[in-house]
Amino acid sequence: MIISASRRTDIPAFYSEWLLNRLKEGYVLVRNPINRLVSRIALEHELIDCMVFWTKNPLNMLQALDTVDAFGIPYYFLFTVNPYGREIEVHLPPVTEIIDTFLKLANRVGKERVIWRYDPILLSRSIDPAYHYERFEEIAERLRGYTGKCIISFLTLYKKCRRNLSGLGIIEPDDTTKKSIAQSLQTIAQHNNIDLAICSDETLADIIPPGKCIDDALISRITGRPFIGKKDKSQRPACRCVESIDIGAYNTCLHGCRYCYANFDRKSVERNYARYDPESPLLCDTVRGDERIVERKVK
Repeated sequence: MIISASRRTDIPAFYSEWLLNRLKEGYVLVRNPINRLVSRIALEHELIDCMVFWTKNPLNMLQALDTVDAFGIPYYFLFTVNPYGREIEVHLPPVTEIIDTFLKLANRVGKERVIWRYDPILLSRSIDPAYHYERFEEIAERLRGYTGKCIISFLTLYKKCRRNLSGLGIIEPDDTTKKSIAQSLQTIAQHNNIDLAICSDETLADIIPPGKCIDDALISRITGRPFIGKKDKSQRPACRCVESIDIGAYNTCLHGCRYCYANFDRKSVERNYARYDPESPLLCDTVRGDERIVERKVK
């Protein structure tokens, strides 16, 4: 099985101690956000084909990697580096510091195991295509030689995103604009020896190769053994990721990015974070005693 840690929150940034405790205990509990059912997921090391870490600032995770390595668990990182600053990515350090962490991580685990995500690409009254060309090139030049792949995607304006981005004059680009931006970013990426892929956007498939964030081919290369995964049916139809089990929880990421689909609002995040216990089998939650806990079948 593949463990996703996590589309729902930044575990490397905020919850690495909790993750290590779960690996030591050999299981994790995950509360379904829709029906509140609790799943018990075995984390015996021999069951985990790969762990995929989603993060914007894994500095706190670097010191934990020796323990993960000792468990013998293969892993790679999807590392988002954007240029927006604190007006949009409210609680992130400056992008120069984020890039420094990227370089440290790549030196530690190898460039193949650190995938750069430049997403979401958003346009507003103050952020035009030229802004992205300039900032993307600056980041790509710094990351040259430290990653071999970049995955891009354009902003999807979910209801909560539209609300949280109000006041910024967000512009929804048409397909022609998106294709123009994608082609320009591809040229910049190629100049820096970085392969560009598009996430969940079939309208750009003829311009940019579709990518997989949860990538069975990459897992095969990392582990040195064949791995073929099925498409994850729980994701969007255009998503090509293979099946994984996510162990995160919504409304727990402290970065405060205004485009985030995984947080409802800051108060919900702060309320949940106040319940964080690194010893709990549930992330930012506790077992109340009246739950129905179901063993998740894994292979």
